[in-house]
Amino acid sequence: MTAFAGAEREIGKWTFSWEVRSVNHRYLDIALRLPDSFRFLEGDVRNRIGQGVKRGRLDITLSQKKAQATENGLELDTELLGKLLEATAEIEALASRSLGNFSAIELLRWPGVLRESDTDRGQLAPILLELLGEAMDKIVTVRANEGAQLAELIETRCLKMREHIANVRKRMPEVALGLRQKIHARLSEITARPDQDRLEQEMVYLTQKMDIAEEIDRLEAHITETLKTLRQKEPSGRRLDFLSQEMNREANTLGSKSADTETTRAAVELKVLIEQIREQIQNIE
Repeated sequence: MTAFAGAEREIGKWTFSWEVRSVNHRYLDIALRLPDSFRFLEGDVRNRIGQGVKRGRLDITLSQKKAQATENGLELDTELLGKLLEATAEIEALASRSLGNFSAIELLRWPGVLRESDTDRGQLAPILLELLGEAMDKIVTVRANEGAQLAELIETRCLKMREHIANVRKRMPEVALGLRQKIHARLSEITARPDQDRLEQEMVYLTQKMDIAEEIDRLEAHITETLKTLRQKEPSGRRLDFLSQEMNREANTLGSKSADTETTRAAVELKVLIEQIREQIQNIE
C-alpha cells in the first residue's frame, strides 16, 4: 500500500509544510527529516505518528520556507560575535602582536553570526504538531480506503478457496472407493484370490496416510477466521499474515496427501490463491 499526504500552514513570515509518504512494511518504520532547529520535536512527532499508524514505512519531512518577500528579518548573534572578538584578543595576546583590524564584513561572514530572526520555537511546537496531525489524518484515511479495497479482494479469494475445498470434500468418498479398487487390483496381480484381511489392512493404512479431512477442516477454519478478521476495525495485518501462513501449510499437506489428480489440482489452485492473499496482506495494517 502506497499513500501520500501533506499539510501546509503559513505562520508569521514562514510557511511550514509536512509531507508524509507511506509504503507497506511488516513493522512500523519511521524516517524523519526535520530542520536542525526543530530536532527537539522528534520524540513528540514519533508519538503522534504511533497514535494513528501501527504498521508500514513512513517517510516524514518538515519543510520551512519564507512565506513572502518581507523585511530581511536579519539579526546578529551577539553572543557568538562577542566570543569571536574575545578569541581574537586572546590570540593576539599569545602572539604578542596585532593581527590587524577585522572589518565588519569579515566578521559577518563567520557562520552563524548573521542569522534570520526566528519565531520562538517553543510557541511553534504545538502548532507544528497540530499541522502534523492534519497530514496524518489524511494518510490514515487514504490507507483505510485502500485497505477496504484490499479486503474485498482477499474476501473474493477466500470464497474461491471455499469452492475448491467443497469440491474436494464432495469427492472424498469417490476417491476412497477408487483407492480401494486400486489396492484390490494390485493385490490381484500378486495372487488370484486376494486375502480379504490383507486388503482391509492395506485400506486402513493408506486411508489413514492419505486422509485429508483434518486439513480440509483446518483450511475451512482458517478461512472463516480470515473473513472475520477482515471485518474488524482494529489493525489486523499481522494476524492475517499468520493465518495465511497456516493456510499455506495446510494446502501443502493436502497436496502431499493427494490420492488423485483432481485433489492435486485443487491443492495447486489453493496455493495460488493463498499466495495472492499473502501478497495483499503485506499492504494491510
